[in-house]
Order: sequence, then C-alpha cells, then structure tokens
Amino acid sequence: MVPEAGRWLIGWWRDAPAPRRGTVRFVAVSTAAGVALAAGAAAVAGPWDGGQRKAERDHAAAVSLARHAGGGGAGAGRGAVTAPPVLGTLRGGARPPGDLGAALEPLLHDPALGPGPAAAVVDVATGERLYGAEEGIPRTPASTVKLATAAAALAALGPEHRIETKVVTGPDGGVVLVGGGDPTLTARPQEGPGPRPAALRDLADATAQALRGHDGGPARTHVLYDASRYAGPALHVIGPNENIAPVSALMVDEGRLDDSAKGPADRTADPAVDAARAFAALLRERGVQVDGEPAEGRADAAARPLAAVSSPPLATLVERALTNSDNDIAEALARQTALASGQPASFEGAARAVTARLAALGLPMDGVRIADGSGLDRADQVSAEFLARLLARAAEPARPQLRPVLTGLPVAGFTGTLRDRYRRDAAGRAVVRAKTGTLTGVNALAGTALSPDGRILAFAFLATATTSPDAAQGALDRLASALTAPR
Repeated sequence: MVPEAGRWLIGWWRDAPAPRRGTVRFVAVSTAAGVALAAGAAAVAGPWDGGQRKAERDHAAAVSLARHAGGGGAGAGRGAVTAPPVLGTLRGGARPPGDLGAALEPLLHDPALGPGPAAAVVDVATGERLYGAEEGIPRTPASTVKLATAAAALAALGPEHRIETKVVTGPDGGVVLVGGGDPTLTARPQEGPGPRPAALRDLADATAQALRGHDGGPARTHVLYDASRYAGPALHVIGPNENIAPVSALMVDEGRLDDSAKGPADRTADPAVDAARAFAALLRERGVQVDGEPAEGRADAAARPLAAVSSPPLATLVERALTNSDNDIAEALARQTALASGQPASFEGAARAVTARLAALGLPMDGVRIADGSGLDRADQVSAEFLARLLARAAEPARPQLRPVLTGLPVAGFTGTLRDRYRRDAAGRAVVRAKTGTLTGVNALAGTALSPDGRILAFAFLATATTSPDAAQGALDRLASALTAPR
C-alpha cells in the first residue's frame, strides 16, 4: 500500500504544470526514481480542475502507482522495477538526506547573496527541519509573502469559493454594477484554453435581456457603480505603479491599459470608473439606450438582482497569483480574507486577518509582520523557517484546502516566473518548484525540491542587501538545485 501522504506527493509531482501535454511512463529505479518521477512532470500538464490537479483526487492513478511499488500483477518481471526506497522515504524518511550543510553552506557564502542570507529546509513528509541558517530571523520576503496570503485566503474561504460581480436594480429605472472584488473580471473576448474568467460581456448580455423583459422591446437605463465592498486607501504604499493597480472591488482586466495579462503594464487611475464605462458600452452594443455617463452609487439592500457572474474558484486565483506573481490578485486575496474574517477590507484590515489565519495554522510567527498581500511593501517581515513550515503545512494530507499553495508554484525552467531561469543550472530544472521574490536589494526563493532519495523538501532562502538581481537569482537557483543533487 502507498501511504496517503506518499500517494498525494507522488500525484502532485506527477501532475506539475508543464509546457506541453503528453503521456509519460513512470519507472522507478532505486534512488534515481525520485528524480525520474519529477523530471517526468515536465512532460505532463495536469488540467486545472477547480484549482487542483486532477491526479490529486484520482484513485485510479494511486492504485497504478501502488502496483509499481508493490510488485506483483501483470507488469512484474517485465522491466517494471519496484521502488521501495522512494516510497519508503515518503513514509517518513528511512534514510538520512546526506550532509545538507556541506552542500549548502559554500553556496550561501556567495557574495551575490549579500551578508548573512537566511535558509531553512524541511522534510515535507515528516516535518523534520533538515537545515537552518539564520532561519528564525525575519527578513523582507518580497513576493514570497504571496505564499502566506494564499494560505490565509484558502484557510478562510476554501478552494471552491468564488467572487461574484452582480447587477441590481437602481433608482429611477437605472442599474447598479456591484463589484465583489474579482480582479480577473474581463472585458476582453475569451482566447485560448484554460480557466475562463468572469466576463463583463456575459454580465451585459444577461442585464440587457433582463431589462427588455419578456416582450423583447427596447430598453433604457442609466448605470451606477458600487465599489464600496473595499475600504481605506486604494493606492498601495509604493504609489502609482506599473506593477499594481489601485486596489478596487470593481475592476476589469486588473486595470491594465494594454492587452497584457501579466507582468508590468500601465494602469488606470480609477479601475471602478473604467469598469462601469466598459459595462455601459457593452449594454449599448446590445441595443440598450444608456443615458449619460456612469456615476458612483450604492446598491440598495432591497434591490432586485438582474444578473451575476462569478470568478474562477479561489484555488485557480491562488495558482495564477503564485505562478505569475500577480500583485493585483494577491491584494484581492488578502481583502477577501479580511471580509471572511469580519475585518475591514483595507490594507490594515487585510493584514490583521491574514496574520490571524496564519497563526491559526500553527506557523512560527515570531517577528512575522504582514503589511500587504503582494510583498511590494518592504514593511513585510517573515523568516525562512516560517516560509518552509508554511509550504510543509500545505502538503499535509489533513489540510487539502491548502493544496493550491503547492500546485501554483512555478516549475523551474518551464512555467511562470521560473520559466526563464535554470537555463545554465540544469540540475534543478523540473524538479524544483518555487515562488520568487524580487525587490531592489532583496531576492528570495521559497518552494519545494525533490531529493535524490525521493523526499520532497520544502525550502526558503532569503537574501537582503544584494547588488545584482541576476547574480542573486543565479545563486538562489544553485541553492535550490543543491537539494536535488546526490550527496
């Protein structure tokens, strides 16, 4: 029998996001089996199913893996080699991981990492801390704080939660567009495969039909918009910036002023106004006479609902936020956590709510300070131990709601913010999955790696006072790759 923890860990690595889809035959051979298994993940793209890879819940896959592990059956004796070393380590670690200190310490002294970088490595299956260097000292985490934001949101709301944008009746024959806080609401036509965001076009279709009524006659209205679900200042502490729009409960396409879907871009100064104008234009395209320009208003509690659309599941939003290091989604996740926790949906309220949820997960909170959801605020402070423990917590079979924290991690050399890294350092390619963090003078990497003996290791490396981001990123990548190398 494959233990529950081992079964999930194997399924998760097997269905890591990858550049193409295909079929891979898994053969486990001694201690190299773990590396072969993870390298196979680079050739398999598990479809997004409510934010979690289908194989995580695929009993048939687990049974197939158990047959490989247990011998017997039709495949036995025909080149299908059993793999007790791999599955044994997943049961709880029958063998030591080697001298991690000897492997990591020379790399930690790389001048590119600045003075005294912090490091923590934890065995995911057992929770054992395998290595630490200044692991308990809080540092600026940059975007690796998104791991904390994601875990808090999933703990508060669950992976299936969806954010609703709706239209209700307004005064004097008008309608009110009510924002729920979905930053992925789009005014663009859907293109390509993948999870479909909530579409403003669909909302306009349903609203126009509701306004026409059963007779299908001409309709006339005016548009109000309500973004009051969020509180406090909309601007992040870094001010107007191409990395994040003003945080609003009503926006389309993350307030981007170009056709991009990720990365830096010019942003609108007033996302709610732009969303309302786009909605009014779509109503006009559908034959509704819209009087005047949209104006700010409030939906009445007794207003009649006319139409609604919902975001993809929260798990999908988490994965997108982590894979692409999406600041707008991360701040929305923090505010949704605040709303679920009875806090004001502001930067301050979100910080309190996220902190409380993390503490409730039993994580080491000494010195932890959450200032925002995205990591753009240098006031954020976490330790390497905190991040490594968080990743290990997300792998616990008893906490399936946290699983998207892991499935959203970029794959080294293939996806997201690690797509263009690990070109020179091939050792960690495909077998390292990690969240990146970059601010001026700050570089971080936190994720998971597959060790040569089949262990999944959670790690965090935090460096401050760095002078070259490229050199620091290369040094961090070498540290993560060292976890995968034979010792």
